[in-house]
Amino acid sequence: MFEFSPSSRVRRSPFYEATLAEGVKSFTPYNHMMMPTGYGDPEAEYWRLIEGVSQWDVSVERQVELVGPDAGRLAQALSPRDLSRCAVDQGKYVALCNHAGTLINDPILLKLAEDRYWLSIADSNILFFARAIAAERRLDVEVLEPDVSPMAVQGPKAEDVIASIFGDWVRGLKYFWFRAVEIEGIPLMLARSGWSKQGGFELYLMDGSKGTALWNLVREAGQPWDIGPGNPNTCERIESGLLSWGGDTDDRTNPFEVRLGRYVDLDLADDVVGLAALRRIRDEGPARHQLGVILEDRPQAPPLVAWRDILRDGRKVGDMTNGVRSRRLEAYIGFALVSRAVAAGETVEVAWDGGTLPGRLVELPFL
Repeated sequence: MFEFSPSSRVRRSPFYEATLAEGVKSFTPYNHMMMPTGYGDPEAEYWRLIEGVSQWDVSVERQVELVGPDAGRLAQALSPRDLSRCAVDQGKYVALCNHAGTLINDPILLKLAEDRYWLSIADSNILFFARAIAAERRLDVEVLEPDVSPMAVQGPKAEDVIASIFGDWVRGLKYFWFRAVEIEGIPLMLARSGWSKQGGFELYLMDGSKGTALWNLVREAGQPWDIGPGNPNTCERIESGLLSWGGDTDDRTNPFEVRLGRYVDLDLADDVVGLAALRRIRDEGPARHQLGVILEDRPQAPPLVAWRDILRDGRKVGDMTNGVRSRRLEAYIGFALVSRAVAAGETVEVAWDGGTLPGRLVELPFL
């Protein structure tokens, strides 16, 4: 058994002590932090998310704050999505790209004020990238990482739990919209969002010293609905067709290849980073597309931890980027990043333990 060596390079969450009290069994590094990945009962944690309500420490979703007179200009320069109609207290999903049109993160952008934005990022260092763009363009903006740590409450009963804490007004909160709130002296941004398709909210804690207090408050409020601990669930997210940046993408992936083309507005100004390259990719046609793959032999296998070759007629046509035994479909499923020469409905082979397994390509999501 390997041990995780403590280091100041890998930070602990404000909810760390609370997750220990809940019996957390495993972590993974993410954005230089420790993210809980399991509490010892994967079956119960899955069905809690599908049928009830689950409480997650997702403080690893770090915020990159843009603040100052040119914050809006920098936000738009970083985003190939039109932000001109983004209102204060509204969030937008952003396919953030580099100059080559390669997807380098897929954050939620939150507009807190006309001169203040957060980018709630996946696992890559956008802080340095945003600072570089701001500096080279001589923008009057500060780019920093604030003391902000999200907690997620997810599942079909999440709304009842959150309404019991903050009031029934939360039931009218639109998806990706948020509001500043305070509960028992704890400052938050409350957003209807989260990395599942089961519904829920994210509580952006704005005082890291109050992590345990917030966790326990939500845990206590959720007892009538049998709330319990969980984490972004591999099985649910694959069933639901949710992209994992860095897991389902490589250093050549562009938004059009992974179903994010609808978040790209190609008629924006030329100074948006990567826009010229994205126009060229659109005109030439992306080389790959993302589909689902179902392994027909339905192996009893653990979640995939490395990409596997996908072949047709003995020739590689792409990669299986994730895989898991689906509890609801009772089949082994995953995402396929494959050549556009192959399509949903076709039969392929997936490299597996020195041989191959037959698979069938399908459209996403699975459910």
